[in-house]
Amino acid sequence: MFFLRFSISRRYTNSLAVRLMLLLLLVNVFTTACSADLGGEERGDAPEERRLAAPDTASTRRRAPAEAAAAASLLSNPFVASRSQGNNLSTYFDRINADFTVDADAIENRHKPSLTDTVFTIRFGNSMMEFYAPSQTGELLLQVADIQSSDITLRNNLRVGMGEAELLNRLKTQGDELVITQSSDRIVASVREGAPASLHFHLKNNKVSRIRYEGYVD
Repeated sequence: MFFLRFSISRRYTNSLAVRLMLLLLLVNVFTTACSADLGGEERGDAPEERRLAAPDTASTRRRAPAEAAAAASLLSNPFVASRSQGNNLSTYFDRINADFTVDADAIENRHKPSLTDTVFTIRFGNSMMEFYAPSQTGELLLQVADIQSSDITLRNNLRVGMGEAELLNRLKTQGDELVITQSSDRIVASVREGAPASLHFHLKNNKVSRIRYEGYVD
């Protein structure tokens, strides 16, 4: 088990030193994860060939249905459209207009206890973003975000401070697969079918005061 934290000033997010720090963080994380995985394999009774042949059912369940591409694309990652760019922490660093910290926590894989995965948490002000990184797939999966300022903008220019009418218009452009429910103090966007994921837009004086994202990671 390990825990790492480093802080980054917005002025230095593009500097070589920060990029090297991030590289060292990732090397440390995945080296630790690989060491734990190898230890688990040595202790296992089943032959290695059999273990490698087992299907990755968790990865299959994470795939969003193709027919709901527009809605699932937004709700699988409301910050980054490109899946490849979304697997890179620096993509999110570049979008934050404030100083922030990054934590890395090692956790036990919920399906295979012998594997060690990582949870990355980015914090800036009262806002946070949490990512799950399975050691076997190399993915970076956004599972929770709580945005309480305009220091970061979501896709389609969704942001804290925007008006209620503009929010509804932008959400409606996502198509029929996006279910929109509305109350006096909140607008919720969710997927009609498939893995559960939702965006909660809290309202105050007819403007968005907070955005909370709840993703699905298995």
